[in-house]
Amino acid sequence: MRKNYRRAPVQPKRQYHLNEQITAEKVRLIDESDQHIGVVSLTEALERARAAEMDLIEINPSADPPVCQINDFGRVRYMEEKELRKQKAKQKKVEVKGLRLSVRIGKHDLDVRVKQAKSFLEDNDKVKLEIVMRGRERQHTELAKEVLQTFLGALQEEGLAVITESQPTLQGGRMSTIIAAKPQ
Repeated sequence: MRKNYRRAPVQPKRQYHLNEQITAEKVRLIDESDQHIGVVSLTEALERARAAEMDLIEINPSADPPVCQINDFGRVRYMEEKELRKQKAKQKKVEVKGLRLSVRIGKHDLDVRVKQAKSFLEDNDKVKLEIVMRGRERQHTELAKEVLQTFLGALQEEGLAVITESQPTLQGGRMSTIIAAKPQ
């Protein structure tokens, strides 16, 4: 069965009062061409909006008197959603990348993992280091801690400043920790 992965629409955060929802007796009016008309009664503002075949939108309800604009509400909402989408596209989500190590890892394999971790950390991602211990290795957690220290030392030799976000924890036969690049 195939799932439908449709993107959820971006909802603007502001709630506007439109036309008859506006409760103030007098409003400061801005017309459709962004000209400041001044303070007018609500009925006159509604008449002007209807004559222009547009909506009266309360832009700043906290002002005294509230600021209203004659504009097409659909267009205003569209422009806000467009701005939100643009802001969302510029955001970078931090991912947690995983690397598995072993107590008996060889020098070359360790170097390969260090290069992978370096590329992840340079992309501002976090790295979860996981050491899998099997059989009797589980009784020698100090060996796993040594491998972690060797790994972190190799990262520092590569010229990366690293912070350990979580202390090494042991769950079952796995020791794990999360590291991140130190902010400049």
